[in-house]
Amino acid sequence: MLYARVLAICLLIISPFKLFANEEPGQDNTLSGTVTDKNNQGPLPGATIYFPDLKLGAVADAQGNYSVKHLPQGRFLVEVRYIGHAAITEQVVINGNTSRNFVLGMSVTEQNEVVVTGVNVATLLRQNPTPISIVRKDFLDRTVSSNLVDAIAQLPGVSQVGTGPAISKPVIRGLGYNRVVVVNDEVRQEGQQWGDEHGLEVDDYNVNKIEILKGPASLMYGSDALAGVVNIISDIPVPAGTIRGGIDANYQSNNGLFGYHANIAGNQNGFSWKLYGTQKLAHDYKNKYDDYVLNSKFRNTNYGAGIGLNKSWGYSRLSFSSYSLEPGLVEGERDEDGRFIKPINDNGTAEEVAATNSDFKSYHPLFPKQKIDHQKLIWDNSLYFRNGSRISVNLGYQVNKRREYEDVLAPDDVALYFKLKTFNYGIKYFLADMNGWQTTFGVNGMQQQNSNHGAEFLIPSYNLFDAGVFALTRKNFGKLTVAGGLRFDYRTITSDALYLDDEEKPVPSPVTGGITRFNAFERDFANVSGSVGLSYAPIEQLTLKLNVARGFRAPNIAELSANGVHEGTIRYEYGNTGLDAEVSTQIDAGVELNTEHISFGVNAFYNNISNYIYSRKLLGADGTDSIPVAENEDGYAAFQYQQGRAFLYGGEVSIDIHPHPIHWLHFGNSLSWVEGRLANGSDSTKYLPAIPPLRWLSELRGDFRKNGKGVRNVYAKVQLDKFLDQKNVFSAYNTETVTGGYALLNAGIGAEFVNKKNRTLFALHIAANNLTDEAYQNHLNRLKYAGENVVTGRTGVYGMGRNFSVKLSVPLEFR
Repeated sequence: MLYARVLAICLLIISPFKLFANEEPGQDNTLSGTVTDKNNQGPLPGATIYFPDLKLGAVADAQGNYSVKHLPQGRFLVEVRYIGHAAITEQVVINGNTSRNFVLGMSVTEQNEVVVTGVNVATLLRQNPTPISIVRKDFLDRTVSSNLVDAIAQLPGVSQVGTGPAISKPVIRGLGYNRVVVVNDEVRQEGQQWGDEHGLEVDDYNVNKIEILKGPASLMYGSDALAGVVNIISDIPVPAGTIRGGIDANYQSNNGLFGYHANIAGNQNGFSWKLYGTQKLAHDYKNKYDDYVLNSKFRNTNYGAGIGLNKSWGYSRLSFSSYSLEPGLVEGERDEDGRFIKPINDNGTAEEVAATNSDFKSYHPLFPKQKIDHQKLIWDNSLYFRNGSRISVNLGYQVNKRREYEDVLAPDDVALYFKLKTFNYGIKYFLADMNGWQTTFGVNGMQQQNSNHGAEFLIPSYNLFDAGVFALTRKNFGKLTVAGGLRFDYRTITSDALYLDDEEKPVPSPVTGGITRFNAFERDFANVSGSVGLSYAPIEQLTLKLNVARGFRAPNIAELSANGVHEGTIRYEYGNTGLDAEVSTQIDAGVELNTEHISFGVNAFYNNISNYIYSRKLLGADGTDSIPVAENEDGYAAFQYQQGRAFLYGGEVSIDIHPHPIHWLHFGNSLSWVEGRLANGSDSTKYLPAIPPLRWLSELRGDFRKNGKGVRNVYAKVQLDKFLDQKNVFSAYNTETVTGGYALLNAGIGAEFVNKKNRTLFALHIAANNLTDEAYQNHLNRLKYAGENVVTGRTGVYGMGRNFSVKLSVPLEFR
């Protein structure tokens, strides 16, 4: 019923397009002009002109001429980019046929980035009070990674919780899971984020740009954005009048990863479309301590499509995506000879035998394994009124199916099976500019239904309703930008009871000899969030930032009510229905300096979180691990969620030196540090669990924009990724152990190969990670707590060893 009501409202809003159109009859608003080089005044063919708020752009022709049609009237931010040149971002007033010429100068750094995360309209990065990192496709192409989070975890202040190469979750400044909101094309991603072994269901090959906001961002995104936001932008239409596509392929040596991607998209007379498909598969990875790690293999198949229409009344876009992942779950069990063991069906009897080389090299996961399917439909609309205001309506529907298989005797029987259906909605009204104030009012939220369909149970079936109203505003006072807002959130979770008979089969009511697995309950959470921030640029090269924000996070279903074995985390979990919502108050301060020869930035933060939720290991009466009996044949230790006041503080420092006259040389360094403590904690409980260690990343890189005949944009780099010891751990009850430091040596080289018309034929990227084949364990990798190898005495599984990667990208373009 709710879906129908919201849909009816949206149809009423967007159907009478001409009523809202802000142009005169017969008038088509356009922006046209030229893009030229500042040094030689020559044209820059291929330069892109893009309106982030309109999702519309064009490309300059051989003479540097461009034209963007079907624009609404009003004031918009336009972004002009060309490789090797400093991007231009300007406010342009569109009214009828508008002309604007752009002149771009050479640059070795990017100083005019545009962001859309956490703001009401597209904004220059340096004018945003909150710290944001930006990743574009060229960064992803140059990075060796097995999934999307693995790639962005190289950024300062960003790390990952890992459970094998296919499964990673983002962590921002020491906070992860449901404290980080992931947004993909205007819709927050919903797919059981509470689980350690639940990764992101987003195709990493189908990404154009990623913006990572660090700090509470509840104003735009509601509950869960306590640590920040990862905004993944995939759906950027190709320039008007073009048909573009590409073919990408990747091979990685360590786990034999093969990745393929193909896409094609067009844009003509305001109508745009897109098709894409991806497949990745990998066998087990290896390192010098474990050799091949059994069942770290995975298979991944994705596809999607989209259509859109841009006219002078605004735009409407409809997109569909399908994501399918089948990863193995690493248990790390070994025999008395230190060999990994696998389950087999021996004439109807389950047995365990040593794994063979063919098992390691197989591309088909063994038991236990997962099967994840995620389908998503997004309808994004933006409509412009004659008075200069506009309204956006964004709807999303997602279905996430997460299944675990663990019985070798019944390979088709599902152990855990969660089916999550989410309806996302958001309506924002952007007021017309009032004396420089840009103000937005909105409402957004979601409705969820999660149901159990397996033979085992970790969380109950539940329904969730979430809604929030907010107001944002910003204004430039010359060199000073002021931004802030308020939000009110309401969330209710209704959990179903679950009764089991003496054979542990679900029954509608309690029975003699049965058990009550979950009790029914309902919890309501409400909170007010707010923020205010300043960005001040006393001179063009220097920016000072200060932001204070209050965030909110309601406890998730696992924290409230888990009761069962969580195979992926190798433990038995208990929830706590008495948990309260987390409330965060954070202050951020930053300084950014960009000159011709040096780029420097420092950001510091202090975060005070009341009712911080964390899990700790339970002990039995004899002081040893508490081992629940039900559904716990492997004897996993029990963990339970509890709360306390927490303090997190730290920051990031980065510097990039590109000295004169060798501007092609970059020596970049970044330092990331976060400390997490519990108030009134003892020696063993004073540190928060799962806090990443101090990290130093140093890179020496050469970028050669102009090269010889047939080649351009050559680069070469060498990188040292250093993690220090993490000794500040939640050691009580053996919940967490100290992790030793390590350093990974990485390198890469690449180039674009062009034809006589200077058009790219293909791009080639060759890279290597962990060249010295270092054996290491990441402090946030759950495999660190796998079983002991009785031969070596080492506990857990180690990370990936030396890995070579080759990526090939072939662009396609038609007119």
